Amino acid sequence: MPTRRSEKARNPFVVAGSLLLTLLFLGMVGGGIAFIVGKERFEAPGPLTEDRIVNVPRGGIRDTAAVLAREGVIEEPWLFVAGSLLMKARDDIRYGEYRFRAGASMQDVVETMMSGKVVQHTLTIAEGLTTEQIMARIVEDPVLVGSVEEMPAEGTLLPETYSFTRGTTRQAIIKRMRDAQSRLVQELWERRKSDLPVSSPEELVTLASIIEKETGKPQERTRVAAVFVNRLRQKMRLQSDPTIIYGLVGGKGSLGRPILASEIKQRTPYNTYVIEGLPPGPIANPGRASLEAAVNPARTRELYFVADGTGGHAFSENYEQHRAHVQKLRALEREVSARPDAVPAEVLPPEKPDSTTKP
Repeated sequence: MPTRRSEKARNPFVVAGSLLLTLLFLGMVGGGIAFIVGKERFEAPGPLTEDRIVNVPRGGIRDTAAVLAREGVIEEPWLFVAGSLLMKARDDIRYGEYRFRAGASMQDVVETMMSGKVVQHTLTIAEGLTTEQIMARIVEDPVLVGSVEEMPAEGTLLPETYSFTRGTTRQAIIKRMRDAQSRLVQELWERRKSDLPVSSPEELVTLASIIEKETGKPQERTRVAAVFVNRLRQKMRLQSDPTIIYGLVGGKGSLGRPILASEIKQRTPYNTYVIEGLPPGPIANPGRASLEAAVNPARTRELYFVADGTGGHAFSENYEQHRAHVQKLRALEREVSARPDAVPAEVLPPEKPDSTTKP
C-alpha cells in the first residue's frame, strides 16, 4: 500500500511555497535562456549590407531605436533598448551623424554612438577666391546651417580645408576662417624681413593677394613676390592685371573676357597701372604660401616677368631682357596659332598687357 502523505506535506502553505519555488526556478532557467539568446542576437551581425550614414537626432533611447530601425541599421528595436540598458549606455549615447559599417551588430551600433565619433564633413576653399566667392560656397553647402550675418572684409579669410559636423553653423565656419587668418598673419608679421616695404599686416595681406592672383606655380611665388617688392622699393607702379580686374568687377573675381586696352588706363582705386604703390586693400583671400612669400620674397633684382608659354613665367632684371622674353612668347604664340589643330585659348594663357609682363 502507498505511504500516506503527512498532514504537513498537505499543508496549503507548503504546497503554495513549493509551487512558488518551482515557478521561480523555471523563471530563472527561462530568463537565463532568454538572456543567452538575446545576447547572441544583440552581438550578431546586423542587416546592413553596406556602410550607411544616419543622422540620429536627440531623443530618448526608444526614439533612437526607432530611427535606427527605420534606417535599416537594426531589426529589433526592443532588443536594442534592452541591450543598451544592460550595457548602462543610455546616458552615454551621443547623438549626431554616424557611419555604421556593413553588418554592424547592435552592440557595435551602441559602441559607435558611445564613442561620439560623428561623421566629419569638409569644406575646401581654394586660394585666391574673393570673399564674395567664398560666401557663395558657404551658403550653398547643404550640411551647414544658419545664415551669414555679415560679409567679411576682403582678405580676412584663410583658404584651407575645414572639417565640421552636421549642424555646424555657417557663422561658426566663417569665424574659424577669420581666426585662422588672423593668427597666421600675426605670426608672419612678427617674423617679416626688416626691410620689407609694407607698413602694416593689412598691407602684407594686400601684397600677398596680388602674388596669389599672379601665379599658380608654387616655385614661382617668392620670385613674383620679389618683383613686386623690388618695384615698391623703386617707387615703380606694380602694374598687375588682377588689380585691373578687381577694380572693374570687385568681389565677383572674374572678368570673363580679356582686359580691354581702354581698361588698362581706366582709373579705379585698385588699378595699379594708374595708382602708386599698393591698392587700398586685398583683391582676394591669399593662401598660406602666398602670405609666406610676401614676408620672405626671393633675394633678386628682377623687375619684370612674362608668361613663358608653358604655364610659368620668364623673369628679367631689366627692360631689355624682358623685351626679349616677350618677343619669344609672341613667336611661340604665332607658332601655336598656325598649327591646324591649335586651340590657343587652352594652350597659352591670355596676353597680359602690363609692364611686368610685356612692354
